[in-house]
Amino acid sequence: MVELDRLSPTRRPKRNPVGYQNWHSLAFLHWRISPERLATMLPPDLAVDTCDGSAWIGLVPFHMSGVRPWWFPAIPGVSAFHETNVRTYVHRDGVPGVWFFSLDAANRLAVWIARARWRLAYHHSRMRVERVEDDRGNRVIYSSQRTQRGSPTPGVAGPGLPGAGLDLEIQLDDAPGLAGLDEAGHAIPGTLEHFLVERYVLFTHDPSGRSSKLYSGQVHHVPYPVRPARVLACRDSLVQAAGIEIAGPPEHVAFCEGVEVEIFGLEPLAG
Repeated sequence: MVELDRLSPTRRPKRNPVGYQNWHSLAFLHWRISPERLATMLPPDLAVDTCDGSAWIGLVPFHMSGVRPWWFPAIPGVSAFHETNVRTYVHRDGVPGVWFFSLDAANRLAVWIARARWRLAYHHSRMRVERVEDDRGNRVIYSSQRTQRGSPTPGVAGPGLPGAGLDLEIQLDDAPGLAGLDEAGHAIPGTLEHFLVERYVLFTHDPSGRSSKLYSGQVHHVPYPVRPARVLACRDSLVQAAGIEIAGPPEHVAFCEGVEVEIFGLEPLAG
């Protein structure tokens, strides 16, 4: 069995960031999936990462702001947009990370740049993130509908499924507690919460399908201040659009108000 170092990726890399982003109102929804089934959907150089024998599929909608390269300021109307990703957890050569099956963003320029520069399987979607506090409690509402037109791009999130989307409502009060958090809401190493949310490395390859070469990238931010959340409604077809079958409500739900993020460039992996 490969020994994974789950703490080193949380430390800031000793190089300069290539960009900056702020992530807000992140909902972390997770379902268990068979590790054997998941392994058939990954590049051969990546191994399924498990916690207590289970693999997990994550659905993470959130809002981004202040998106910019290191050499340029944020631009109003361009540097802020919503995003939703479908992801799982993998490792390579002892390094744990994230594999994205799909990423949806409500910004066509961001989709184009992310496909070309970051080799990620982005789609354009119409999206909404709304905070509501009324007599029903403190809630967050997310909606997304993919607008992809024409033929799907080979190698990008299976068939792509134009029209795939998400309608989600979560409640932040009255939610079941999460056992793996300290008093500040940070995930404790060795817990399921740390396994699911404290991920700083991504693996990717050319989403056009022209090359199978793997790359890794990294982000850095303070540990997520996480709190429990409860799903009031969830109608999702983004996970299915990625070719993954899940059943029932998510088995693990968490929420984070936000973090400031440094982005570090992709590096090719040997092999």
